[in-house]
Amino acid sequence: MVHHRYATVAGHRIFYREAGDPAKPAIVLLHGYPTSSFMFRELIPRLAGDFHVIAPDHLGFGLSDAPPADEFAYTFDALAGLTAALLEQLGVERYAIYVQDYGAPIGWRLALQDPAAITGIVSQNGNAYDAGFVPEFWAEVWAYQRERNAATEAAMRQALTLEAIRWQYVTGVPDETLIDPTVWWHDFTLVSRPGNDAVQLDLFSDYATNSPLYPRVHEYFRKHQPPLLAVWGQGDEIFGPAGARAFAEDLPDAEIHLLPGGHFLLETAVDEVAALIRQFLNR
Repeated sequence: MVHHRYATVAGHRIFYREAGDPAKPAIVLLHGYPTSSFMFRELIPRLAGDFHVIAPDHLGFGLSDAPPADEFAYTFDALAGLTAALLEQLGVERYAIYVQDYGAPIGWRLALQDPAAITGIVSQNGNAYDAGFVPEFWAEVWAYQRERNAATEAAMRQALTLEAIRWQYVTGVPDETLIDPTVWWHDFTLVSRPGNDAVQLDLFSDYATNSPLYPRVHEYFRKHQPPLLAVWGQGDEIFGPAGARAFAEDLPDAEIHLLPGGHFLLETAVDEVAALIRQFLNR
C-alpha cells in the first residue's frame, strides 16, 4: 500500500508518498521538473516489497507548499536542505537515492553533505557531468542564466507552457500513444498556479550552480565509490546518453543501461526500470 502523507519541515508543508516496511533498506525518489512524486506512482508499488520507499514533492512542486518567490529563496541548496530535514524527521539515516532531472543536483548535495548516508545511487536521466547536456535544448537556459532580462525570460516562459511540458514527455519515445496525456496536463496545472511561474524562473536561473558543483561530486564518486546504476531513456533530448556513460569515468563499476524511451522513462519502461533497480540494490 502507498501512503500519502504531509510533514511540516522548517515551517513548510511537504507532501510525500511512502510505502514498504520501514525496517527494510530505504530508497528516496527525487523527481525532476516540471513534475512531482506523481512521476513515481507506478514505480513505488513495484519497489515496496523490497524497500522502504519515500518520494517527496519538492517545495514549489506537486502537493507541497509553494510559497511565493519573494518570500522564499528557491535554490537547489534550499531544496536539498528541506529534503535532508524531512529525512531526519522521518528517522531515515541511510538510504539509496533515485535521481532524475532536478532530483540529481538535490541528490548530489545530500551525498556531499553526508556521504556515509548514501547506500547506492540510481540515476535516471539525471546528470552529474557536463557531458550529455544537449545544446539545442540548453542554449536558451544558459542565456537566461547569464542575463535575466525581458527577452531571455520570455524564452524561458515557453518552458512553462502545456506544449513544452508535453514535449518533454513524448520526445524520444518510440510510441507516444503509450503515454497517458494526463501526465502533462497534471504537471501543467500545478506549474500554472498563481505565482509559480516566478518560482520556476528562479530555479531555471539557479540551475547554473550545479555544473560548478560537479568536480566535488566526481571527487565524492572517486573517494567513496558508491554503487551506481544509470538507467537512461536514450531518446532524451535534454540529457543525452553521454550523461549516462560519463559516470564510468569516476565509477568504473557503474552499471549503465540505455533503454528505448525519453526524459520520463518511467512512463514507457517502468517494469524494466523496476527490475533493474531491484537487482541492483539487492546485490
